[in-house]
Amino acid sequence: MVLITLSGGLQDAYSYLVRGHVFANAQTGNIVLLSASLMEGSWERALSYAIPVLSFILGILIACMIHKYSTDGHHVHWRQSVIALETVLLTASAFISADAVANAMISTACAMQVQAFRKGHGISYASTMCIGNLRGGTEKLALFLQDGRKEDLKAAGSYFLVILVFALGAAAGSIAVKLFGQLSILFSPLLLLISFLIMLRKPE
Repeated sequence: MVLITLSGGLQDAYSYLVRGHVFANAQTGNIVLLSASLMEGSWERALSYAIPVLSFILGILIACMIHKYSTDGHHVHWRQSVIALETVLLTASAFISADAVANAMISTACAMQVQAFRKGHGISYASTMCIGNLRGGTEKLALFLQDGRKEDLKAAGSYFLVILVFALGAAAGSIAVKLFGQLSILFSPLLLLISFLIMLRKPE
């Protein structure tokens, strides 16, 4: 959970700082900017925001298809197949000069990750955005303050940990961008590769 969330934060920082101030993960922001661009008659700018939104939809569809057609009992879990394809897309995006194409690849990969990894340690969370985690963590904190149940406090801590890890990933991404420029996105598939290898361990 920590590794893929770090990757999610890095992806968003990279797409915004390197690829034309577009959010690969935060589609709410893209939809707001898309709407504003349409009202201003800035069709080219509107297209730059529409591409990641449509690519996000495509990524969800791909992840659903991988899940549906994955074979039970296979050595590789369907979520590992998602990580593998995500890793390929993110790696390839580092060597694409066209921002629109790179953003499409990153947004597709992000959506696949969102669809495949939605629960961990007893909470439903998002590894590539924060608003749902912020709401969930605050709700669990409120429940703890009302009823004093330790499980609610633990869940709140898990949510806020995910937010912190995402922020660290974004911070690391901003530093990587200054040092490595367009190639800084390669740190994201590296984190995913480690996640893939960890998932090979059989549960005890």
